[in-house]
Amino acid sequence: MVSPATADALNSLTSIIISAAIGIHRTFGPGLLEHAYLACLCHELKSAGLGIEVQKALPLIYRGVKIDCVYRADLIVERVVLVEVKAIDILSPFHGKQLNTYLRLGEYPVGLLLNFGAPTMKEGIKRIVNGFPS
Repeated sequence: MVSPATADALNSLTSIIISAAIGIHRTFGPGLLEHAYLACLCHELKSAGLGIEVQKALPLIYRGVKIDCVYRADLIVERVVLVEVKAIDILSPFHGKQLNTYLRLGEYPVGLLLNFGAPTMKEGIKRIVNGFPS
């Protein structure tokens, strides 16, 4: 389980992440590989002094059995925001379901799905909450 955070702190953190993504998208536009966008995002967030974990394993607990490394989150920021990076033309409903599942497995309060393949970053952002504090 991740450490608790206030709604204001989570909103501020997601704003920083989104701003970084917009800056990267304005620099390169769509067309790079997902890994390149993720590397740029990691650089931006580290430069902002944020703690990040890349390709963090999300264990699956089934009937008391912990199954390690079944799923991996692209990026965890400050131990409370889960970020999934895509570089595709159009997000499908599956991608939102995937993010929601990852949020539940890791007990993270908020997640961002960032699709750098969209024509504008604004079109490529999806935010999902999971037990977000009031």
